[in-house]
Amino acid sequence: MASAAPVEEPTAAAEAKRRPTGDSFIRRHLRTLAPYQPILPFEVLSARLGRRPEDIIKLDANENPYGPPPEVATALGSLKFPYVYPDPESRHLRAALAEDSGLESEYILAGCGADELIDLIMRCVLEPGDKIVDCPPTFTMYEFDASVNGALVIKVPRLPDFSLDVDRIVEVVEQENPKCIFLTSPNNPDGSVINDEDLLKILDLPILVVLDEAYIEFSSLKSKMAWVKKHDNLIVLRTFSKRAGLAGLRVGYGAFPLSIIEYLWRAKQPYNVSVAAEVSACAALQNPTYLENVKNLLVQERERLFNLLKGIPFLKPFPSHSNFILCEVTSGKDAKKIKEDLAKMGVMIRHYDKKELKGYIRISVGKPEHTDALMKGLHALQL
Repeated sequence: MASAAPVEEPTAAAEAKRRPTGDSFIRRHLRTLAPYQPILPFEVLSARLGRRPEDIIKLDANENPYGPPPEVATALGSLKFPYVYPDPESRHLRAALAEDSGLESEYILAGCGADELIDLIMRCVLEPGDKIVDCPPTFTMYEFDASVNGALVIKVPRLPDFSLDVDRIVEVVEQENPKCIFLTSPNNPDGSVINDEDLLKILDLPILVVLDEAYIEFSSLKSKMAWVKKHDNLIVLRTFSKRAGLAGLRVGYGAFPLSIIEYLWRAKQPYNVSVAAEVSACAALQNPTYLENVKNLLVQERERLFNLLKGIPFLKPFPSHSNFILCEVTSGKDAKKIKEDLAKMGVMIRHYDKKELKGYIRISVGKPEHTDALMKGLHALQL
């Protein structure tokens, strides 16, 4: 009887080939996804610039430099049950928001920043391969989250004055049958607003309209939150990051038609708004006088900053209804170098290199002393 042939041990190369690599488990469309580019926090900037955090003038992320009302610190310092999970329905916050907005709490859903709600909407609405309409230049999270969720992005660029190209939007909806459109008013990064006539034209289309009102407090517009009761295809997003200086605590909210909100309740993470975030937001709403005063200070400083920027020969500032000002860099100057040179002086601004905004910078509105330091730096760059 013939003996059995010896079993050959697999070579190291063969074994390595047989074993799957970690990235083989990742969804295919995510393997080429570029990560979102966030703004760096104080601690990182402090280490990179060799400056104390309090010596850095941060005008790059549209944060509220005045911070929240004093009631927030008091509320955070007296948390009674931080070891207990938060209320999954954020009942206290939604009740406070109903009183603040005049819209019943059943239409309101809170989130870990408006960013979470943007992603949640997409997860509930979009099938892989569905299309959304994006109107650049605008908040880049819409395009990013759509890519994460396997959707296709149809871009309808804004007109030279940054207003919406409504006629083109109508054509795209008719031709491409997209599922939803994301609109920001005031728009980030230019500060322009959408008039009611244009918004109503878009709401008449067979498309879900997500209206981001993150900066509405700095404009003369009235929120469209109440419109969700008569427009079944409208969602309105708001945030505490700008108005109440709570960017670090991540709390946002949205107004939704009842026919939509029930599905978001099913799909959201159960404990998405932390105890600290809910307590802070409720405390901030207890002092509307502070919120109004801070808003007025920032609007007043925005006008001062705009007039000062008009006097810089290599900048063309655009009128803004928000807490930032977009500037085109002219006279052969380089936007990135301006940002880098100001950073060396401890002043942080935002620059853009994407095609719609190549050669532009965005400057957040700060306190008067922040404006003074910025202008000192800009004047030094002229020498």
